[in-house]
Amino acid sequence: MSREASPRLAAYAVLGGLALIAALVTRRPELAALGAPFLLVLGAGLLVTTDPGLEAAVRLDRDRLLEGDELTVEIDVAAARAVERLELLLELPAGLTVSDGDNPAAIRVSGSRTVTLRVRAERWGAYEVGDLTVRARDALGLFARSGRFRAAVPLKVYPTRDALRRLLRPAETQLYSGDELARAKGEGLEFADLRPFAFGDRVRRINWRASARRGELWVNEQHPERNVDVVLFVDSFAEVQRASASSLDLAVRAAATLAARYTRRRDRVGLVSFGGYLRWLEPGGGLVQLYRIVDALLDTEIALSHAWKEIDHVPARTLPPQALVVALTPLLDERSIRALLHLRARGFDLDVIELSPLAFVDPGATESERLAYRLWRLQREALHAQFRAAGVAVAEWRHGEPLARPIEEVTAFRRNATLARV
Repeated sequence: MSREASPRLAAYAVLGGLALIAALVTRRPELAALGAPFLLVLGAGLLVTTDPGLEAAVRLDRDRLLEGDELTVEIDVAAARAVERLELLLELPAGLTVSDGDNPAAIRVSGSRTVTLRVRAERWGAYEVGDLTVRARDALGLFARSGRFRAAVPLKVYPTRDALRRLLRPAETQLYSGDELARAKGEGLEFADLRPFAFGDRVRRINWRASARRGELWVNEQHPERNVDVVLFVDSFAEVQRASASSLDLAVRAAATLAARYTRRRDRVGLVSFGGYLRWLEPGGGLVQLYRIVDALLDTEIALSHAWKEIDHVPARTLPPQALVVALTPLLDERSIRALLHLRARGFDLDVIELSPLAFVDPGATESERLAYRLWRLQREALHAQFRAAGVAVAEWRHGEPLARPIEEVTAFRRNATLARV
């Protein structure tokens, strides 16, 4: 810890020195007696000031929580020598605020002491909590020793999830059992059709009512329950932001919600973070895969890059055949737009949830600004028409709206598009 002199020390030294100089100039000893108390205090302070031998540590009651939750932070302070006034400052990153307790705090330490704070998580992210700045003052207030303790403790704040009544259904399912009804016919629970009895059919599949009406044996056909491969495509090339809300926040919350719902249905979920840093997770299922996806989302950030990345850089196993690709993008960067159209050209089942930048952009005050805004709106509508012409559903999701609204819009588009192809 570094030692620094306080303004009080300088004042005492100046007053004592002036009194001595005045006594020498005027040859009056009583003036020296006026400065003696200041010099005595100064000398005592120089003799008694020593390093207090401070030690500090930070403890969190948990290392994972959701947005809006609170946790308890305990700061343990120990001193080899008593400290009359110890000033503590817990350095908190943006996104964490103190809801109860004093920060900074001033305490007296004799031996050991614990300071407790309640911290609220305002925004999702991966944080490090525990950096402390301390300043110890002596009893006379002449010297202060300051230092910084690096005691970073990892903390993960997960995004909140929206409530969804239904999920996007893929065009094709996979081979393993799950909760999604396959369009193909086979062994299952959901009724699909009737057909005449054939050699090898089980007796329990015979529909006796239909057989009695038609005078011959007919059997039921069912839709089997299969699992789904879902790949979440998160566009991190560009971001629009206003105050504390941003399109990246919408993307992370939507991806976490969809990953949790699909993994709960025994589906396999993968992740592609397409931006300045290209990251991916191969599709997998279970709670472990969910935590992998959410942990990867916590590290998502907008990184400035002028490199032209192609979707071909993503390993083939990350984008399995017949996978449902759900893109979460503001459709602002040409590289992500081109990558999505390329995926559709390769035959992938693609849906786009547009993190609409319209909620973050004002039309402008002047006539030229409003004209530019209308032209920009027309350009975005033309882009939507380009995706829809390729058979891709595009639904706008604006800040403040539930995620269920764009999900229902995409579902309606897919239903009508399917009918139109027939």
